[in-house]
Amino acid sequence: MFVLVNESPTKEFYPMRGLRQGDPLAPFLFLVVVEGLSRLVRQAIKSNMLTRVKMGRDEVDSCLLQFVDDTVFMCEDLFSNVFTLKAILRCFKLASRLKINFHKSMMAGVNVARSNLEFHAKCLNCNL
Repeated sequence: MFVLVNESPTKEFYPMRGLRQGDPLAPFLFLVVVEGLSRLVRQAIKSNMLTRVKMGRDEVDSCLLQFVDDTVFMCEDLFSNVFTLKAILRCFKLASRLKINFHKSMMAGVNVARSNLEFHAKCLNCNL
């Protein structure tokens, strides 16, 4: 791996050990790693592979919310979005070696037909 300092990569290095549980550096390290996930999402949006939802009176675009180790994706009810999200999560898993537990993951819909939700949840192998 390498680190970007002022948008310039440092010399490549290989991590030797992990962090102990409870280490104060762990949340920061996690945030550094999941920045890759948000970049994958932004690239998918830029490439028109992922459709964001517009919320509120001002129609604010939103697609990804992250807090600590929770992530919320908000997309239009399209199978192409589900397919793209699954591809993004798979790429993130391969790059970061972090496992995504789809059995703990949940899907919810606002103004979405129950049959569509069930189909999309089955495709992602997650719960409703």
